[in-house]
Amino acid sequence: MAIEIERKFLLASDGWRDAVHRSTRIAQGYLCTDPERTVRVRLKGDAGFLTIKGKNQGIARAEFEYPVPADDAAAMLALCPNVLDKTRHLVSVETMLWEIDEFHGDNAGLVVAEIELPSVDATFVRPDWLGAEVSADPRYFNSALSEKPYCRW
Repeated sequence: MAIEIERKFLLASDGWRDAVHRSTRIAQGYLCTDPERTVRVRLKGDAGFLTIKGKNQGIARAEFEYPVPADDAAAMLALCPNVLDKTRHLVSVETMLWEIDEFHGDNAGLVVAEIELPSVDATFVRPDWLGAEVSADPRYFNSALSEKPYCRW
């Protein structure tokens, strides 16, 4: 079984911007936001993906992601009540890859950094642009942002 182990942080500064090596626009919607599981559809650039995630167990959860034709992903996004719009920026810090999501639309103003880890207790270098950790705050889950966007907090 595939396990995602992820920590999420707010940003303390824009110092990460000079280190971006790739950025991609993402449209992301949820076909299911049940607390026990989420089913997400995503258009990442020209590529489509369907992702099923299990219930969070701390910072870990089951994750299954499959490529789907972009036209199918677009059709599935049309079934989603709310679609997130964000730009994902990739930043490498030493041997780790940070994904920094800059949200648009109703979530504009929200920027979060995520890091996927090989184990729950893995250590990593904290860049100076990293702010408070929000891994355990459900308001920052993308599925929650699709239902209650940042502008309504």
